[in-house]
Amino acid sequence: MPSPFLARPRSRLAALAVAALLAACSPAFNWREVPIAGAGLVAMLPCKADRATRALPLGAESVQVDMTGCEAGGATFAIAHASANGPEQAEAWLRAWHSATRGQLGEAEVAESSASLPRATAVPAPLRLEVAPPPQGASATPLQVLWFAQSQKDGSVALYQATVLGRPSSVEASKTFFEGLRLP
Repeated sequence: MPSPFLARPRSRLAALAVAALLAACSPAFNWREVPIAGAGLVAMLPCKADRATRALPLGAESVQVDMTGCEAGGATFAIAHASANGPEQAEAWLRAWHSATRGQLGEAEVAESSASLPRATAVPAPLRLEVAPPPQGASATPLQVLWFAQSQKDGSVALYQATVLGRPSSVEASKTFFEGLRLP
């Protein structure tokens, strides 16, 4: 008959082995729906979101921007949100946001295209920017950005910038992130 003293360490070892197996099987991407800044947008993020607010210079103005994001599978997934007083201000801020981003990319190979997102405004129109993944050994970081806006009932316009920075370990991760953006 085994000693009760020896049985306990074995059960602890078994519990540790099961915990190690479960940790090894956990995916890099644990997708969840996350509301963004109370403005109605719901995003799919691959990990628990961190939130912050910061001032962002957009043209001549300093604008409060709410940021929600996380890192998973070798990339950062983030959504920034600002609220403009109306369509004209939204258009100007989006142009400034786009220009500031382009200005930080230097000589990187950049592709831009119009985009679509259900319930996004036509003015300012959704815009997609992608920095091509660099050749092996290059130091540039891949980047995908989608800017879009939505008119609010009070006449303001919610502006968004959805970003994937880095090369996710899953080829489907960026697609899941961008296709998971839902406006009310």
